[in-house]
Amino acid sequence: MLKNIDELLERQMGKEEKNVLTKEKIEVEEKEDKVKNKGQNKDEIATTEKPQEKRNSKKNKKPFTIAGFTIVRLLAYFIIYSVVGFIIETLFGLLTKGVLESRKSFMYGPFCGIYGLGAVVMIIGLQRFKKNNYTLFFGGFLIGSIVEYVISWIGEMIFQIKWWDYSNVPFNLNGRICVWFSLFWGILAIYLMSHLHPKVDKLLDKFSTKTLKIIVAAFIVFLILDCLITGFALKMFFTRLVNNYDLELENVDIFLEEYTKLYENPTVKEIVDTFFSDEIMLKTFPNIKVTSKDGSIIWVSDILSHIQPYYVRIFTPRAYR
Repeated sequence: MLKNIDELLERQMGKEEKNVLTKEKIEVEEKEDKVKNKGQNKDEIATTEKPQEKRNSKKNKKPFTIAGFTIVRLLAYFIIYSVVGFIIETLFGLLTKGVLESRKSFMYGPFCGIYGLGAVVMIIGLQRFKKNNYTLFFGGFLIGSIVEYVISWIGEMIFQIKWWDYSNVPFNLNGRICVWFSLFWGILAIYLMSHLHPKVDKLLDKFSTKTLKIIVAAFIVFLILDCLITGFALKMFFTRLVNNYDLELENVDIFLEEYTKLYENPTVKEIVDTFFSDEIMLKTFPNIKVTSKDGSIIWVSDILSHIQPYYVRIFTPRAYR
């Protein structure tokens, strides 16, 4: 009887030990499965996060800048200040000559390119001169003079045109710049950086980056087309002047023969005479001057004296030009 009881106890203990062992084994296996699942989940998360990280990295990628300004921002400055320059030049023409006349740089659109380019170069260059008004004046005097000289040179070399000439003004350099207008650039730099430019920045900040890009791109495409049309129109205009008035001008020989043949084409001649007639060209560029081969400056308005070079006369000053 006792033996049977002992055997039963041993059997029962053996079962309990086996149950404990199996429970422990199951727990170990469950822990291993959890570790494996965690590893798999991490891999899955990593694979799903990689494309998202790439997209975020593209969004967070800093755009190319010049002195802290994006290209889009600088182009926006060029457009705005070209229009501001056109307004300033129009008012200057009204006050000094008593007439409303065209003061733009291109055939179409109210843009005076020298102001736009000058403002962009000044904004970039004057970052080092913002200590006080004295340094701003010096920076504006220097940078404005350089820009004005370069633009004048480009006008003569590329467009064969003199937009301005200071040869009769004291303290001039090759007729391209003079000390009085350089002083004006210095004063303009103070006003630009202290008053006008902060307001322009506030205006641009109202637009989203995407909207600003679209607006700027549209204007730049228009300006490029306007510039190309202007170059063609001026070359055809000078070709017609040389052939009709037997003029001998500097820098026209390089295109004169080619454009003369082009002008002889009846279709081209009709288009040019309609859209780029002498009257249209003179009213678009009333202060246009050319240089003869002997070096003398010729006002085109003197050649085309039968054409009124302005739109409306408001008053007649005692002396102008």
